[in-house]
Amino acid sequence: MINVRRSAAFLRQSALAVLIAAAAGAALPASALAGQSAKQIFGAAKLPAVLPARAIGFYSKGCLAGGVAIATDGPTWQAMRLSRNRRWGHPDLVSLVERLSRDAAAKDGWPGLLVGDLAQPRGGPMLSGHASHQVGLDADIWLTPMPNRTLSGREREDISATSMLKKDSLYVDDRIWTPAHARLLMRAASYPEVQRIFIHPGIKKKLCDTWTGDRSAMGKLRPYYGHHYHFHIRIKCPPGASGCKSQEPPSRGDGCDQSLAWWFTDAPWAPAKPDKKAEKPKPKPEMQLSDLPAACTGVVQAPGPASEAQVTFGSGLTPVPAAAAAAGAVPASAFAPVALPARIPIPEPRPVR
Repeated sequence: MINVRRSAAFLRQSALAVLIAAAAGAALPASALAGQSAKQIFGAAKLPAVLPARAIGFYSKGCLAGGVAIATDGPTWQAMRLSRNRRWGHPDLVSLVERLSRDAAAKDGWPGLLVGDLAQPRGGPMLSGHASHQVGLDADIWLTPMPNRTLSGREREDISATSMLKKDSLYVDDRIWTPAHARLLMRAASYPEVQRIFIHPGIKKKLCDTWTGDRSAMGKLRPYYGHHYHFHIRIKCPPGASGCKSQEPPSRGDGCDQSLAWWFTDAPWAPAKPDKKAEKPKPKPEMQLSDLPAACTGVVQAPGPASEAQVTFGSGLTPVPAAAAAAGAVPASAFAPVALPARIPIPEPRPVR
C-alpha cells in the first residue's frame, strides 16, 4: 500500500521544483498584444490565468481559464518534456489522467503513465506541435510504460516514446505490443467523460482483432495519423460549461468496419496530386487573438498567480513554501536546475508507410 503522507510530500517537492523555474504571472496590457499571433501570445504565458476553471471554445480554437498542472511525479505517473510547459489542463482532465494512472496500475498491470502534452498554462494555439490541445481537455499519454525509477530531467527531454509498429509498416509489432497495452486503452475509453481516443490505425486494428472483453467503448478509439507511440485522450466539455463546444459523438458501432479498412489502402497516405490549372493557394494566415472566442482576450489579460502558494497542481496539492525549503523541509536537490537542450524535437506528424 502506498504511504499517502510520503507520496504527498514527494509530489509537493516535484511541483515546487517546476514552479521555481517559471516566471511570475502578470496581467498583459492590450498594447502588449498588438502585432502578435495567437500562438505567440499564448505560447509566452508561463502561468495560468487566475479565473474560475473554464474550457473556452473548441479543441482547436479556444483557450483555458483557471488551468491546473499535473504534478511532475505521482505514485503512478511521471510527466515528460517538462521544458515545454504543457502540463496544464482543466481540473476535470487532470483528475481523469490521475485516475487512469491509478486504475491501470491497480487493475490492468500497467506500472504507470508517462504523461506527454496537455495544454499551455492558458491553453490557446501552440508555437509548435499541435492544432488541438487548446482548451485543456486533451492529453497525450505515451504507450511506453513508466519505469520503476524516477526519471531525471534530462531523461524526460531525451527519451523517445516507443512506436508500436513494425518498421515501415502499418501493423503492430507483437514483440512490443502486450495485452496490458490493450487493457490500458480500453480502460481509458471506458470512462464516460472520455469522448474520443486517437490511436494509429494499426493499433485500432489490433484491438478489433484481439479484444475479447466488453467492446461497448471500442467506437471511441478513432484511427488517425501518427499516434503509434502515444494515444490522445479527448474528454467532453464539463457538465454545464458555458462557451465550450464538444466534438460530435463518434458514429455508432465499434469502428472495426470499412471505415477502418480504408486506412489500409493507398488513399490516406498518397500525396495529393497538384492541379496544374488551379491557382496556387495562398499561405494560410496565422490565427489571431480576434479569431478566438471573445472570452480568450480576458484570459490573456487576466493576472497570473501572485505567489507560489496560489498555483494549483493535480491531486489538490499546494507547493511547499520557499521558507520551508530553506529550513530543510525539502531536499536541496529538488531545486537543482535541469540543463535542457536548445531545441526540443517535435514527433513526426504521421507514420512512415
